[in-house]
Amino acid sequence: MSSRSMTENALREEIARTGADLYQRRYTVGSAGNISARLEDGWLITPTDACLGHLDPAAISKVNQAGEWIGGDKPSKTLALHRAVYDHHPSMQAVVHTHSTHLVALTLAGVWHENDVLPPITPYYVMKVGHIPLIPYCRPGDPAVALRVRELAGEVRGVLLERLGPVMWGSSVSQAAWAIEEFEETARLWLMTEPRPAALSEAQLEELRTVFAVRW
Repeated sequence: MSSRSMTENALREEIARTGADLYQRRYTVGSAGNISARLEDGWLITPTDACLGHLDPAAISKVNQAGEWIGGDKPSKTLALHRAVYDHHPSMQAVVHTHSTHLVALTLAGVWHENDVLPPITPYYVMKVGHIPLIPYCRPGDPAVALRVRELAGEVRGVLLERLGPVMWGSSVSQAAWAIEEFEETARLWLMTEPRPAALSEAQLEELRTVFAVRW
């Protein structure tokens, strides 16, 4: 179910439930990470310095279409980053950002390519994640990141922030979180395998394009 067809209260519950799941699985720790969802009259976003594992649905921040804080606790400082996706990718209904261990480690160890941080080593990475570019390090909340995401939002399903972790968007909060899980698992496989596994062949990629209509 997309966020367009969900009530605000249901979206608040989904954000809290997803945050707890990500926290319990250690995709984020402490007060790191944030989640947002589109509303007809604005957005919901997790509060600044909130722990995703212990979110109060009623305290999740609400901002109007002008980006003004109108309810709940103070919104995350990454609001501009989330809005860059919503403003330039109208079909996207949710954004999730975590500090997932293996994806942060990937940026420290060195990504595969700056425009493709991981090679296509599994079919589900190709189908659920796709091409992900690296955004060079900027401090948390730096407006330069939002500007770069604004340029990329319609072309990819997410980005990887150097030393900070993934930002993924999707048709629902759950869908965006599932994409991060697939992304993190692929990074874990890549980093733990020596020698590094070969990418899927062009013939194998073409089969995925044909059968599942994926872009790669």
